[in-house]
Amino acid sequence: MSEWSFLRSPRWAGYLALVIVFAIACCALGTWQLNRRAEALAEVARIDANYDAEAIPVAEALPDPDGFDADQRWQVVALAGEYLADEEVVVRNRPLQGSSGFEVITPFRLDDGTVFMVNRGWIAQDSDGRPSEYAAPPAGRVAVEARLKAGEGRIAGRTSTGNELATIDLDELSDRVGGPTYSGAYGLLVVRGDDADEPPLAAMRPARDEGPHLSYALQWFVFALLGFVGLAWAANQERKGLAEASAGSHATTDAATAPGAPVSGTPARAPRRPKRERKDADADLEDEVLDRR
Repeated sequence: MSEWSFLRSPRWAGYLALVIVFAIACCALGTWQLNRRAEALAEVARIDANYDAEAIPVAEALPDPDGFDADQRWQVVALAGEYLADEEVVVRNRPLQGSSGFEVITPFRLDDGTVFMVNRGWIAQDSDGRPSEYAAPPAGRVAVEARLKAGEGRIAGRTSTGNELATIDLDELSDRVGGPTYSGAYGLLVVRGDDADEPPLAAMRPARDEGPHLSYALQWFVFALLGFVGLAWAANQERKGLAEASAGSHATTDAATAPGAPVSGTPARAPRRPKRERKDADADLEDEVLDRR
């Protein structure tokens, strides 16, 4: 019988099934990390292509006010019109460099009458958790530039309070302003010069970082391989143990059947008396004969 025949037992079939399930889970997690890396690389490519590009008219970039494509993220658009300061709102719980504050969203009415939402930047919160002081938007007709981003939508359980919104929900902002409004995307205001240091603070440049997803993916694939390596090591250890046990059993059997060894069921032969004992018996017999005379 082969020394590996124990692998056909139900116990080892169960071990193999567990390792296969473990390997499948590891491969799935590795694939997930590769997909996340692909998304990160796509975002890096969008930053490189759009962030420092020349501005184009918003009507050209977004011919459909309700439309927006992910590849348009960070694309610079040119806006001409006036701010609607009375419709300005803030969005709470917005982080910046470890601090929580607000982002200022100001509707911007274009020359064609359509309203585009402009994120003018970040402001800190005061000791009472309220928005701190910040500069008002310029009055009258102005020309500005903004980088496109998709709206955030509404989060269940988080509601607006007065002019404080929970998210940059473009549908809600459109309802507040009324009239034709861009609801597919809003814009991060491009601030240059000395105004960049005054609140609202302009959004920071996004990092060109693909993250550690590739190394994580490789680790998961290695874990899947190690599962089979561990199973093979355990099988080899059991094979060695069975071989040693079998060798010990054969040694015991050989010793029992060796020449001169007592056979089971056969009485052992009585040991032969030494010759010296026989001579002593003869001497005693002779002394007894002499005494009778």
